[in-house]
Amino acid sequence: MGFKNSPAKRTPPARLDEAKLLDYALKSLSHRAHSEKELRTRLNRRSASRAATDAVVAKLREYGYVDDARFAESFATSRLEGRGHGPQRVLRDLRARSVEASRAQTAVERVFEGADEAALAAQYLNRKFRGKNLPEFLADPRNLNAAFRRLRYAGFSSSVSIRVLRQHSTLAGELEEDRDEASDGHE
Repeated sequence: MGFKNSPAKRTPPARLDEAKLLDYALKSLSHRAHSEKELRTRLNRRSASRAATDAVVAKLREYGYVDDARFAESFATSRLEGRGHGPQRVLRDLRARSVEASRAQTAVERVFEGADEAALAAQYLNRKFRGKNLPEFLADPRNLNAAFRRLRYAGFSSSVSIRVLRQHSTLAGELEEDRDEASDGHE
């Protein structure tokens, strides 16, 4: 029969010296941007030593290839313009990408400074449910709850989500009551 049930053996990746590690870092950055901590973690997996990682990161910082403030602002801008996400989602995603909390907050505030969150939420809702007659679709409480959860997951505040949903459904006021009851039970 010739087949074995044992998993294939994997050889660990070769450990890279500083010069090869720099090439690896530049190649990684050419594919997509990384926060400094993300890049450091990635490099540590392949590095021959922590000193080599530190030297490469310092060099990349000096060249301007690693800058968390610029990364956070660029990331926030792309999420706002490209995906239409709300500020809370962008902040959550930046934290997941290992950007320092204060730096992420500053970037999100700067990018969303002139944005109308309600207009963004309305655009998001219309895009996600295009082709549907929203007043008719949202008349079903299950669909209304699903739309609310979708807006919240996309990073819009509860109050803004409810305000946008009220434009299409009279049942949206019940979401606010449900939210108030839930917060009363958890205090």
